[in-house]
Amino acid sequence: MTLGEAIARMDELKPNGFSRGQKIFWLSALDATVKKEIIDSHEGAELVAFAPYDEHSAEDTVLLVPSPYEEVYLRYLEAQIDYANGEYDRFNNSNAMYAAAYTAFSRAYNRSHMPIGGAKKYY
Repeated sequence: MTLGEAIARMDELKPNGFSRGQKIFWLSALDATVKKEIIDSHEGAELVAFAPYDEHSAEDTVLLVPSPYEEVYLRYLEAQIDYANGEYDRFNNSNAMYAAAYTAFSRAYNRSHMPIGGAKKYY
C-alpha cells in the first residue's frame, strides 16, 4: 500500500476533516514504530530503509507493512481520527481492531524472519 492509497481509502471509508499532512504524520509515526519494534529486531533490518514521511513525500511512497497485513494502516488512521474527535467509544473499538492487525503482522514477520541473536552472558 502506498501513502496516497492509505489516505484515499481512509477518506472514502471514514470521511473526516483532518488534513493530508496530519494523516501523513500519523502514518509516519506508525511506520517508525514498525521499523523500530519489529523490523530492527530481525536479521536483514539494514536492508529496509525508512525515512519519516512529510507533506512533501510522494503519493507513491510504499509503506512498510505489506499485503495482506496492510489493513493495519486503515485501522490505525481510524483509531487516530476517533481519538482526535473525542469519540472514545469508537476509539476503543477501532484501537482494538488496530491492535489485532498490528499483532497479526508482527507475528507473521516473526515467523518469517530470523531474530537478531547474540550470546547471552549470565554473571
